[in-house]
Amino acid sequence: MEILQYTFFQNALLGSLLASILCGFIGTYIVTRRLVFISGGITHASFGGIGIGVLTGINPIISAMIFAVLSAFGVQWMGNKNDIREDSAIALVWTLGMSIGIICCFLTPGFMPDLPSFLFGNILTIASTDIMVLGVLTIIVAILFSLFFHEIQSIAFDTDFARSQGLPVNMIEYLMMALIALTIVSTLRMVGIVLAISLLTIPQMTANLFTFSMKRIIIWSIVIGWFDCLAGLAISYWLNVPSGASIIFVSIMLFALMKLIKQCRLYKNKA
Repeated sequence: MEILQYTFFQNALLGSLLASILCGFIGTYIVTRRLVFISGGITHASFGGIGIGVLTGINPIISAMIFAVLSAFGVQWMGNKNDIREDSAIALVWTLGMSIGIICCFLTPGFMPDLPSFLFGNILTIASTDIMVLGVLTIIVAILFSLFFHEIQSIAFDTDFARSQGLPVNMIEYLMMALIALTIVSTLRMVGIVLAISLLTIPQMTANLFTFSMKRIIIWSIVIGWFDCLAGLAISYWLNVPSGASIIFVSIMLFALMKLIKQCRLYKNKA
């Protein structure tokens, strides 16, 4: 328990709570809207912003946010065009971001000690500024979902129906794509580019095993996500392994366990 006295671990606990709340909202939209592949493309495209930030001396998180939002808008815009397939647009943005990031990293003089934390995540490196970004973004997302939950839910399930009801589908889609991009970048310190999309999908998949209500999925994914983070931190501390990988490993194992429990219940009911 003495580790709780350290500031970096306190930041990790607070950051995991805020990230769980944020990913609970945004991840539920991603899973419901079936945007997992798009989110994966945005996640890897954000590496281009990190490379630009490292090369130019700008805060890599800020440059990654700008690059990720522009990439998300690009995917959304190209996806709305009839002559460009959505998967092709994702592949274009994905590879463009990664190539720019790699080029910028090789052009940067000297050694970049923070690069592995962006790729693989290290929640123990979260600073006060990262906590502030997560906190502000979490508040914004919570307010938007509270005010426009009906509209977001309608668009997540059926965009054609939402358009028939006169809802501003395009505006909300672009807004949600921007929030997805910002959420992905804000959680990079925790789980890294390689694993960021898992934090936005696996807790929601676990919650979806037992409920189909979007509100309940949000609530349960927040609880499950925070449990995954706490358990992953504990494993990381005990085994001295990367925290990002530990968090995702716990989330996958919990999903597998919940899936097994559900299957056993179904088999028992049939018997």
